[in-house]
Amino acid sequence: MNPDPPEMRMCMASRPSGSVSTDYIQIGPAHWASALHRGLWGQSSTDRGCGMGSLGSASIVDGPVVWAVYAVAALLALCLLLVRPNRGWLRGRWVTVAVVSMLVGAGAGLLLTWFTDDLLNLFGVDFSFVTRAWIAVSVAGVALGFCSVVAGRLRRKLLGIVGVLVFLATGAMSINIDIGTYPTLQSLAGVSPYDTSTLPALGRATTLPMPLEASWVPPSNLPAAGSISSVRIPGTVSGFDARDGLVYLPPAALVANPPVLPVVIALSGQPGAPADPLVSGHLAESLDAFAKAHHGLAPIVVSPDQLGAPENNPMCVDGALGNAATYLTVDVVAWITAHLPVADPPDQWAIAGFSEGGTCAVQLGAEHPELFGALLDISGELVPTNGSTVQETIDSGFAGSLAAYTAAQPLTILKEHTPYAGSFAVFAVGENDAEFRTTALEVSAAAKAAGMTTTFFEAPGSAHDYTTATYAFARGVALLSSHWGLAT
Repeated sequence: MNPDPPEMRMCMASRPSGSVSTDYIQIGPAHWASALHRGLWGQSSTDRGCGMGSLGSASIVDGPVVWAVYAVAALLALCLLLVRPNRGWLRGRWVTVAVVSMLVGAGAGLLLTWFTDDLLNLFGVDFSFVTRAWIAVSVAGVALGFCSVVAGRLRRKLLGIVGVLVFLATGAMSINIDIGTYPTLQSLAGVSPYDTSTLPALGRATTLPMPLEASWVPPSNLPAAGSISSVRIPGTVSGFDARDGLVYLPPAALVANPPVLPVVIALSGQPGAPADPLVSGHLAESLDAFAKAHHGLAPIVVSPDQLGAPENNPMCVDGALGNAATYLTVDVVAWITAHLPVADPPDQWAIAGFSEGGTCAVQLGAEHPELFGALLDISGELVPTNGSTVQETIDSGFAGSLAAYTAAQPLTILKEHTPYAGSFAVFAVGENDAEFRTTALEVSAAAKAAGMTTTFFEAPGSAHDYTTATYAFARGVALLSSHWGLAT
C-alpha cells in the first residue's frame, strides 16, 4: 500500500455518529412498508458533505423544505377550491366544477401512467403504487389550477398559474421521495456533496485472522464515522475517460495501524454518477451504522465511474463507447491494490451495482472470478441495453456483432465459466418491480446452477428505484460481511 496516494482528495464526512438507524442493517418490513408514509413523516437524511451551503445541502426527502412545499400546495389547493374565481360563480357551483375537474384530472393521470408504463413501457421500469398515486394527484391539481385560469379574472388567473407550478413541483418532489434518487437540492443539480482536501497518509495495514471483529482490538481514538474521498482513478491501460470516483473508508481504516479489510466496488445505475451508491443509495450511512455495531469495522467501498458521463452507457464491455470493462477490471483494481489497505483478490473482493450497475456486477463478477469472489446484483438487467431496440444496442456497443452481444450477456457468461468454486452471489429486487424480479430470479437460478452460492431477497414496498437500492445495499453489504467473516 502506498502511504501517500497521489491524485487523491477527501472530505471527512460530517455524518454525526449514530444519526442512522440500525434498521439499515437489521431491516424489518415495518420500516419500509410505505414509501408514502416515509415521504410524509421523514427518513434519515445525513448525506451532507462538508463545506456545502445550507441551501444546497437542504433535504428534499424530509424536513423543513418538504413540509413547506406540502403546506404551500395545500393552502393553494384550498384557496383555489373554496374561493370563487369571480362574483359570477355561486360557491356551491364552483366547488362542484372544481371537484369534478380534479376527479377527471386524477383519472387522466392514472390513464397516463397506464399508457406510458404498463402499455408502452417507455421507462423500462414498473411504477410503484406511490408514484402512480402522486401522478394522479399532481394532474388533479393541474386541472384545478387550469379551471381557475379559465374562469377567473387576472389576479385569479395568476394564482391558478402559480398553483399549477406548485402542484407539479409537489408531485415531482413526492415521486422523488418514493424513488429516492435525489436526497438534496445539490444532488438534484448534479453537484457532489463532498468538498475536497488532502487525504492524510494511511497507516501500514496488518492482516489478521477472521472473524476480524474477534481478532482486532480497536484503538481508543477510533473515529466515530468513516470518511468519503473523491479520487481520480486514471484509465492508464483502458484509456477510459472516467469521472472522479468516491472511496468510503470505515473508521477501522483511518487508524494508525489498520487491519486489512474487504473491498466492494459499487456501481451506479444509468444515467448516474459515481456518488449515487453512497449518496442516493445511502450506502455511506449504512456502512457507518454497520461499523458502529462492529467496533469500526466495515468493508472499504470504491465507487468508480463505469459510464464516463450520465447519458453514456458502455455496458461494461470494451467497445466503441469506451473500454469500461478493462477500466474496471484492470485500472480500478490496480489502483485499489496500490492505494488502499485491502486483501489480494478475489477472496475478500466484491463487485456490486444497481440497475445497469447490477448488470455490470454480474457480467464482471461472473467473467472474472479471479478478481471477485462475490457479487451483489440489485435490479440488474437480463441483457446489456443501450437504446430502444436490441439492434440499436448491438450497433452502438458491439459493432453490429450479434455474437459479441450474446457473449456479453450475464447468462452466457455464467454458462461459459461453469463451474464456480467458492463464489458468492447476492440478488435483490424491489417487491413491486415485476419485470426485474423475473430477471433477478432467472439470473440467480443460473448462478446457482453454475456453482455459485446464492442469496435472493426483495425490498418490501418499493420498485425499480433508489429506495430499493438503499435497502439492498445495506442488507447486501451485511450479507457480504457475514460471508467474509468480517463480523462475528
